[in-house]
Amino acid sequence: MYTKDDLLYIAHCQEGPIYIEGKMANRHGLIAGATGTGKTVSLQVLAETFSQAGVPCFMADMKGDLSGISQKGQLSSFIEKRCKEFGIDPATLEFEGCPTVFLDVFGQQGHPIRARVDSMGAALLARLLELNDVQTGVLTAVFRIAKDENMQLIDLKDLRAMLDNVSKNAANYTTAYGNISAASVGAIQRALLTLEDQGGDKFFGEPEFDIYDLIRTEKGKGVMNVLAADKLMLQPKLYSTFLLWLLTRIYDTMPEVGDCALPKFVFFFDEAHMLFKDTSKALVEKIEQIVRLIRSKGVGVYFITQSPADIPDSILGQLGNRVQHALRAFTPKDQAAVRVAAQSFRANPAFSTEQAITELATGEALVSVLDAKGAPSMVQNAKMLFPMSQIGAVTPEQRQEIISNSKIFGKYEDAIDRHSAFEEISQRNSELQAAKEKEKAEKEAAKAEAQRQKEEAARQKAEAAAKKEEERKEKEKKKAFKNSVFGTILTTIGATIVRKAANEIANAIFGSKKSSSKSSSKSSSSSSKSTKSKKK
Repeated sequence: MYTKDDLLYIAHCQEGPIYIEGKMANRHGLIAGATGTGKTVSLQVLAETFSQAGVPCFMADMKGDLSGISQKGQLSSFIEKRCKEFGIDPATLEFEGCPTVFLDVFGQQGHPIRARVDSMGAALLARLLELNDVQTGVLTAVFRIAKDENMQLIDLKDLRAMLDNVSKNAANYTTAYGNISAASVGAIQRALLTLEDQGGDKFFGEPEFDIYDLIRTEKGKGVMNVLAADKLMLQPKLYSTFLLWLLTRIYDTMPEVGDCALPKFVFFFDEAHMLFKDTSKALVEKIEQIVRLIRSKGVGVYFITQSPADIPDSILGQLGNRVQHALRAFTPKDQAAVRVAAQSFRANPAFSTEQAITELATGEALVSVLDAKGAPSMVQNAKMLFPMSQIGAVTPEQRQEIISNSKIFGKYEDAIDRHSAFEEISQRNSELQAAKEKEKAEKEAAKAEAQRQKEEAARQKAEAAAKKEEERKEKEKKKAFKNSVFGTILTTIGATIVRKAANEIANAIFGSKKSSSKSSSKSSSSSSKSTKSKKK
């Protein structure tokens, strides 16, 4: 029902069915309109059409409504009415769902989808962290230093460790990478803390999502990759930066295919106005380049937003297939937006495009597609085709069953934390700390040894001095002793000499008298002895 000879049936007007040429489907597109005018159903119709043609798609599900694309639809009074208007026999309808994979950055309503920090790059991360030009320059330098030093930046703790390391050693990098101020590093660290508090850290890590897991078919039908975005939408910067990263990865990964009968992949970028809000001129130019060149890789990009005015003119001009739902013109700003939307179409003389935009009912749209030669067709006031899948959300049980039965189940569920910049820097710091402690211990040991040697020298000096003093005292003692003995000897000898001299003198003086006395005594003694003899 949806496809016919590579023609993709999407809407019906007074002239009959409106088809997108398959070979022009990668020339990108736009679905615009105010809230409640039918943009989500139109997105579902286009995605179903691509799926039936064998083209896989990616889309963000803001409210859970798109999850119903996985389930079989059913006939309703609205569809019966549309069948009459389109000349379709309801009995020929074959309601069916599309093969679907549910994805979720937070890993709660689908398979986790992660990116490495170094895969996202400094420019996109700076946008996500809302850094100024100086801080962006510092972040770029840190990424370059990590690359030059073979540091892998996988998750946010790797980046935080790298920032801290570069800041502490900024003097070593200034010459080669420019000035890296502690203030800028501090601002980046604070922004990372905010991102972590918002749960954004769950998006960074491994295993990184393989782009080719998006580009699959099952039984000839393109797989619908539906991103749960209800919570992600609460962080517009993370949402838009994530989708831009995904689109960039698709562009960098897929090979050139040139012109082909059907796209290889279609990327629906919902709430596209968030992508361009507060985005630097350089990044807008990068987006423009991707949109311009990615079609050569067989990829079509379809932006969904409220007004064409939300899209920069340089990109809007590349969106060949357009579905414009109603816009309201209550204020001068709204009226200007209506005029911009009307002027973006090839005019149809049958009606006023500007007036028609404000009068469209829900499910109706102004449609213009590229013809076989790539020229935009005249705008038509049309009614969009109805989906063959379920309109509305699936139950949690249905979602979980689809997740569990998916061919990629188990591939991304468990995060991997392998050796990267954080561990490398921690190891280096540990080794450096150990080296410092060793050096400190060696210095303390050397100091202690020097002190010991000093004390030993002092002890030896003291011992030598004491020994010398003892020897001196001993010498003096011996000398005193010698002097004492010699003195005594001299005294004794002197006394003896004196006495002898005195005796000699005395003998010299008194020697004759003593001789006479002795002679006299001897004579008396002899006389006495003679007298005694005679008496006898």
